[in-house]
This record gives sequence, structure tokens and C-alpha cells, in this order.
Amino acid sequence: MTTTTYSVAGMTCGHCTSAVTEELTKLPGVQQVSIDLVAGGTSAVHVTSEAALDESQVREAVDEAGYELTAS
Repeated sequence: MTTTTYSVAGMTCGHCTSAVTEELTKLPGVQQVSIDLVAGGTSAVHVTSEAALDESQVREAVDEAGYELTAS
């Protein structure tokens, strides 16, 4: 298991975190997603997975939810 923290911009509420969590949990190997919400700022998204994830897949999932993966 590995846990990686990503920075995501644009989330402001619980609905936002739910949307991001839903998309990320669709990725193969993802076991858990937890988010430290910073409304209107850059939130920390912690993803626990069986192996390291391809960042482009994470970026695509976050984009699908309507938010932006930023530089860590």
C-alpha cells in the first residue's frame, strides 16, 4: 500500500469532496481517499492505493469531477 497526497484547487464544500472522491475511487487499485478541504484554496487529497498511481490518471479523474490538480 502507498499513500500519495495531491493538491487540488477549486473545491469549496462537501459536495466537491464527494465528487472528487467518487472519481478517484474508480481508479484501479485505489483503496481510500481522504480530503483536507480548504474552501476556496488548495485542498490536500490523500489517496491510498495498492501501488503508485499514474499522475495523468489522477489528473483526469480530478478533471472529470470538475476540479484542477495543481503542483504539490
